Amino acid sequence: MPSSLSRAVLVLGGARSGKSRFAESLISDTGLDRHYVATGQAWDEEMRDRIAQHRAERGDFLWTTHEEPFDLTARLAAIDGEGRAVLVDCLTLWVTNLMMAERNIAAEFSALTEFLPQAKSRLVLVSNEVGLGIVPENRMAREFRDHAGRLHQMIAAASAEVYFIAAGLPLKMKG
Repeated sequence: MPSSLSRAVLVLGGARSGKSRFAESLISDTGLDRHYVATGQAWDEEMRDRIAQHRAERGDFLWTTHEEPFDLTARLAAIDGEGRAVLVDCLTLWVTNLMMAERNIAAEFSALTEFLPQAKSRLVLVSNEVGLGIVPENRMAREFRDHAGRLHQMIAAASAEVYFIAAGLPLKMKG
């Protein structure tokens, strides 16, 4: 666990809660050079449509987009710099990618958490809160929920601010 808090902001919420829009609003009026790190992979037509919709809503001419499904910390380190804002959308898709690739999840989570206090950029990390529903029926889904919950705790502890979004409304939980 890092010894000091970062400038990072964690934005949590359910599906279609407005968390991405809110996260973008935290950056849009800062005057900083905007970078968008997309972790999603287009596994099927529906996911391709979602990615296209996010791009259209975001307006790629305002953002430099980086697609990074696995090596999130390395990508963040590579684009980190003064005068920049970096939005990561989303951590739960990243967790899915790590699980499917059988990566060392604990090591990946630790690396990201340790990077946050060192970052020079304003970082805004978006993630789906998946721990509020019923217990999933299968082992993989339960492991996913548990990994996401652990990651959220680690990132929240290392972040300067944490927001929970429901029905498009932000609730500031920290900072």
